[in-house]
Amino acid sequence: MSHTEPPGADTSVPISRVVLVASTAALGGFLFGFDTAVINGAVSAIGEQFGIGSILLGFSVASALIGCAIGAWFAGRIADRHGRIRVMVLAALLFVISALGCGFAFGIWDFAFFRIVGGLGVGAASVIAPAYIAEVSPSEYRGRLGSLQQLAIVSGIFVALLTDAWIVAAAGSASAPWFFGLEAWRWMFLSELVPAFIYGLLALTIPESPRYLIARGQLDKAKAVLRRYVGGDVEKTTAEILTTVEGRSERPSLAILRGNSFGLLPIVWIGIGLSVLQQFTGINVIFYYSSTLWQAVGFTEQDSLTITVITSVTNIVTTVVAIMLVDRTGRRPLLVIGAVGQFICLAALTVIFATAPIVNGEPLLADAAGTTALIAANAYVVFFGVSWGPVVWVLLGEMFSNKIRALALSVAAAAQWAANFVISTTFPALADVGLGLAYGVYTFFAFVAIFFVIKFVRETKGRTLESMIDTDSARKSPRRKEPLAK
Repeated sequence: MSHTEPPGADTSVPISRVVLVASTAALGGFLFGFDTAVINGAVSAIGEQFGIGSILLGFSVASALIGCAIGAWFAGRIADRHGRIRVMVLAALLFVISALGCGFAFGIWDFAFFRIVGGLGVGAASVIAPAYIAEVSPSEYRGRLGSLQQLAIVSGIFVALLTDAWIVAAAGSASAPWFFGLEAWRWMFLSELVPAFIYGLLALTIPESPRYLIARGQLDKAKAVLRRYVGGDVEKTTAEILTTVEGRSERPSLAILRGNSFGLLPIVWIGIGLSVLQQFTGINVIFYYSSTLWQAVGFTEQDSLTITVITSVTNIVTTVVAIMLVDRTGRRPLLVIGAVGQFICLAALTVIFATAPIVNGEPLLADAAGTTALIAANAYVVFFGVSWGPVVWVLLGEMFSNKIRALALSVAAAAQWAANFVISTTFPALADVGLGLAYGVYTFFAFVAIFFVIKFVRETKGRTLESMIDTDSARKSPRRKEPLAK
């Protein structure tokens, strides 16, 4: 540190203490992953149960993404007005309501409604976890702790897939009656009650964000949190936070995000760009529609499901690698490497599927082409898992100033869910034209991502949250050595 610490100042805190608090916040990410993935094992059984066609069934599955975008959009304002902890508790309550509603649904419309309710919880969790973790973490550990969000998400996906598989194995099929005469698919959703209750209870045991407390004038409480979890010169940090939250409205409004760059501050557009590009490179196509790829390669339906589980494990492992690298290598280098790697892998898939002969409406891949496609798809997941998966969430949690963080993160996360919806719903239509076209679109956006990071994204490694800037004038200032955006 460049300043002199007062005698007896606690300049560091045990990392285990901060990990426990960050892990509790990241449980929202676990439910985020669990809620979005648990429906995978139930889709066919739901269609049979309610006697509906593919269009209505597809809407009921995608409806959760609508809730995600809405939940993300409003979470920031609620967090700024009522606190980060209350948003976590609210998200846990929404997960509980969704689990019960979906588990006991009478028809497809109330099922879709409760999927939207669950989506509201997912959207809120996707905003509050990275914001809170960034605000309670020492700067030297912030990248690793922020990556816990993505680790929790992919772990939630994995546990949901395992839970579905275990329930189906125990009941015989997703449509078969199981405990208390309820169909197995209903228990898939009811199983979410366990992590939802745990999340809600643990959220009540962690401290409120010091940035929120200072914005509300609760300086003594904020200093206690900073001293226990962030360390360093608490008085200096408090003064810096006070400076960055001056003039903040008691009733936060999106008006504080306005700037001269097409109506928004440049940094907000950068956050939106990162969020959209994370989705537009097609990661959720790999997870939502992977069976199409594997069956095209020649695997059976059962084998394709097994490969999907293996892919989710790969995502967990690569996220752990990212946690080890993000505070050493930095955010920006990981994003560039990840974008280049994704571009190469997606380009390979594009060429393979574009040149494959079509037999009975499906691409027929020869042995060499099938093996290459398999390797390219898994390598793509590896590059995403060590870069764009966790690092985007880390950046969204730390790149905005204290004054706009929660609101800006809400806008960026809402854009991310909207992009997820667009990609997920357009893939079938693109695939009908040709898988080469579908993967060609994702390849294009991976190429765009490379230059987007190089031109607009600046390193936040080691910087304090109070040094982040968000105004057009600060963006153009020649005096700053490390502006966040050119």
